[in-house]
Amino acid sequence: MAVFRVEKTKDFTVMSNHHFRNRELSLKAMGLLSLMLNLPDNWDYTLKGLSTICGDGISSVRAGLVELETHGYVVRVRLRDEHGRLANTEYSIYEVPPTKPKSVKSP
Repeated sequence: MAVFRVEKTKDFTVMSNHHFRNRELSLKAMGLLSLMLNLPDNWDYTLKGLSTICGDGISSVRAGLVELETHGYVVRVRLRDEHGRLANTEYSIYEVPPTKPKSVKSP
């Protein structure tokens, strides 16, 4: 079988192969993590935004994120404003999970 490769001089992403070799991850989770690692550091991560750029529905993206959280690749923290109301969600995205998470809550 022939393999065709593109010369990588610009517009490419370098990432760890860790998530590709994790047999516990679904193809959806692998693809979603790859997409998230490809986005700029300052990108505003939201379920709606991720859904728009990947072409899957919000519930599909949510399921992928929960799977990535379960395996420690994504950590989401709900932030509160100065009045104590829920405001935004802060995402930490790891190429290699630092440790196995203890519990995961659904978004």
